[in-house]
Amino acid sequence: MAPLADTGPVIPAPADIPTPLPWHALDAAAVAERLDSPADGLGGTEAAARLARFGPNRLTPPKRRPAWMRFVAQFHNLLIYVLLVSGAVALLLRHWTDAGVILGVVLVNALIGYIQEDKAEQALEAIRNLLSPQAVALRDGHAVTLDAEALVPGDRVFLVSGDRVPADLRLDRTKGLLVQEAALTGESVSAVKSTAAVAADAALGDRSGMAYAGTMVVQGQGTGIVVAIGDATEVGRIGHLLASVAPVATPLLLSMARFGRWLTAGILLLAAVTVLFGMLVHGEPWQDMVLTAVGLAVAAIPEGLPAVMTITMAVGVTRMARRNAIIRHLPAVEMLGSVRTICTDKTGTLTRNELLVTAVVTADAGYRVGGSGYAPEGEIRREDRLADPAREPPLLDLARAALLCNDAALHREPGGEWLLAGDPTDGALLALAMKAGLDPAIEATRYPRRDALPFESERQYMATLHHDHAGHGILVVKGAPERVLALCGRERHGGGSAPLDRQRWAALTAELAGQGQRVLALAMRHAPVDLSELTDKDLAGDSEEAGLEFLGLCGLIDPPREEALVAVEACRRAGITVKMITGDHAATAAAIGRRFGLPDGVISGPELERLGEAGFAAAAEANSVFARTTPEHKLRLIAALQAAGDTVAMTGDGVNDAPALKRADIGVAMGRNGTEAAKEVAAMVLADDNFASIVHAVEEGRTVYDNLRKTILFMLPTNGAQAVVILLAVLSGTILPITPVQILWVNMVTAVTLGLALAFEAPESGVMARPPRPRDEPILVGRLVRRMVVVLALLVASSFGFFHFHRLQGDGIEEARTIAVNALVVGEIFFLLSARSLHGQTGDGTGPLSALAGSRPVWLSIALMAVLQLAFTYVPPMQLLFGTAGLGLTVWTAMIAAGAGLFVLMELEKRLPALRVPG
Repeated sequence: MAPLADTGPVIPAPADIPTPLPWHALDAAAVAERLDSPADGLGGTEAAARLARFGPNRLTPPKRRPAWMRFVAQFHNLLIYVLLVSGAVALLLRHWTDAGVILGVVLVNALIGYIQEDKAEQALEAIRNLLSPQAVALRDGHAVTLDAEALVPGDRVFLVSGDRVPADLRLDRTKGLLVQEAALTGESVSAVKSTAAVAADAALGDRSGMAYAGTMVVQGQGTGIVVAIGDATEVGRIGHLLASVAPVATPLLLSMARFGRWLTAGILLLAAVTVLFGMLVHGEPWQDMVLTAVGLAVAAIPEGLPAVMTITMAVGVTRMARRNAIIRHLPAVEMLGSVRTICTDKTGTLTRNELLVTAVVTADAGYRVGGSGYAPEGEIRREDRLADPAREPPLLDLARAALLCNDAALHREPGGEWLLAGDPTDGALLALAMKAGLDPAIEATRYPRRDALPFESERQYMATLHHDHAGHGILVVKGAPERVLALCGRERHGGGSAPLDRQRWAALTAELAGQGQRVLALAMRHAPVDLSELTDKDLAGDSEEAGLEFLGLCGLIDPPREEALVAVEACRRAGITVKMITGDHAATAAAIGRRFGLPDGVISGPELERLGEAGFAAAAEANSVFARTTPEHKLRLIAALQAAGDTVAMTGDGVNDAPALKRADIGVAMGRNGTEAAKEVAAMVLADDNFASIVHAVEEGRTVYDNLRKTILFMLPTNGAQAVVILLAVLSGTILPITPVQILWVNMVTAVTLGLALAFEAPESGVMARPPRPRDEPILVGRLVRRMVVVLALLVASSFGFFHFHRLQGDGIEEARTIAVNALVVGEIFFLLSARSLHGQTGDGTGPLSALAGSRPVWLSIALMAVLQLAFTYVPPMQLLFGTAGLGLTVWTAMIAAGAGLFVLMELEKRLPALRVPG
């Protein structure tokens, strides 16, 4: 045997994305010659030599960072650094409990991040597991079963129904071979395979002469020559794409990183000013001023913010789960609120992933067929009236032909759901026949089948032979209209038959196809009673009169989900653009796009391939429907939309979708029909595979982001007020109104009570009427910054004012400090009621009165806070620990009045014009 030519397939280095030869454009004989693949298979010695040269048929695992490095990397965040510093400060002050809580929050966050990253890495494992463990190959003239890893280029592999294709194969023999390629192409209908070569630039779904690794054989049999193994296969290329895609930082993480930088700079600046001013102006010892600066830092750092943010997002996760959206990565919760573009698959997401006959055309009339799914329930209407198939022989004959030339079965589950066993096209035709009043069991008894010709790509039709117990044979054919018409000489009419009008039927076929329907034709004729074996010659007949009689056409669609139609319209109102990316042909995709009201603009994968970067970016923005796309196209589409400033959600269910799901800001996988590779890499999984669930998740995402804003809006000015109280005391040279230990107490109890309550707030009215927020919008926009400054000033004035007023009245330092702390807390309680609304209305839309009424979590947190503050004020051990003293009723009344005044002023502030702050 000659050595394998160097022009054969090349196994690339793992870092490269392989670009295979266009094997689909070469005929099988040329492929066999190029790969030196003899008809009786490779010899054992040659196979061993090729295995040594090309390596085993498995996907190379990516290099992974050690576990300790992935864990340490979780601490690489400026906000985490601030928290670590605050923990160190607490240790310096010998507040062991506070230090433990702060450091514990940091460790828990790091552990959660580590676990999530580890789970995301499992996506590559899911792809590697797609390769078949065993294969049947021809070696030394004998069929042998061997480990799929032992396959080499040039091997000849046998395929039968139920096999997982073990490598990329160029098919050289097929018989009724159907392969389910949805994981690679996104198409729900099984691909009909042949040995024919196709154009070099044909989309993957159009390469009928190829069978790709990881796909499933659902019918028929065939053989193929191995042209690519391991990393060089299509599924291997997708694995490389997935490994090369870096995860995208969420808007919240980016905003928090900016916020952390500003917060750190501000705290350091305030601490430095405090030390220098105290030393230079008031002559205080540097040791005292450093400790004071430490207290200021402790006051300013919102230690509980990360924990509260995590809990807020976790609450959102729970709400979304109730609406069939399962969140896998917490930061994805808030990012849903900024989604500007949703790139969605068609099959199973916008549509039901079920075929349904919706149109029937006979020579006499056209019919509309109702119903849903494979349930044999629905009306057949002729124009504006209900059709009666028993009174319309052409319609009944077509329905009977659809039932007889059929290998599917429908059965009803105890719960009432109809399930299909067999091919979706056959299932749709069977449901049509049952809607026409035919019983499959009765028809099978009346017209038992003798023989059949299975559907093959070369013939493009299926034929069955039956007899009727009365000495008559019956031939029934279904298939592509052009092929069935070629076998026919006459057409069925109500009163008999007439010469076939080929031009009319061709026009009707084009009309149905233009509506995005898959069109099938049916025909039949009587056959000799002694005919027992069916051949292709039996269908043609000796003359036009002896040919088949054309019965009519059936138009099939994958019907849109009704709830998805509503959801797409809701997206439009919310300012969200919907783009459909599908493996279907352009005409079908355009028709479905029109059903959903998507703007005109359809472009196919091959057309995208010919565009430069600028043209590709323009096409991504201009078009709403993308047909016959590859994984690389999807990845580039997502990147182009992100480069234009969009926050992009991408739905998918196949292995081919995994790279784009990872690259998107929000990757959404299908829970029912999605592959494990897609689920593992996605940020969100839809339990019901329904587009409407994405829209519900966007609503919850916007609510979560609002609640995060409310939490930050609440915590920053309350922490800032404590710091400013200390700063004012230093600047004025007076005693501290609040001690560091009291500050830590307020920080700790407000974070776990008042701050946490805002995580449970319901959506504000009109949350889905607002446009998506800009991707680079800061967490705190101008009007919220103004609100923070106002409430900070009011809290400082209350705490500082009460402290100095009571000192002037002759009250002791412990009593005055107790009043200062409680005045601050009472002010925070009233500000919590106001912070429930960002836009002037709470979830029920009733404004300030509703804010005063509060929600159950708000009042529970206020009650808990009141109990803690009463203990802080009156319980002797707490008085000893924190240096507090009991207070009289008059003081409490004054503090509550001041808090109520703060609430009124904050509600008035919401009605002022928005303040625009640069950046």
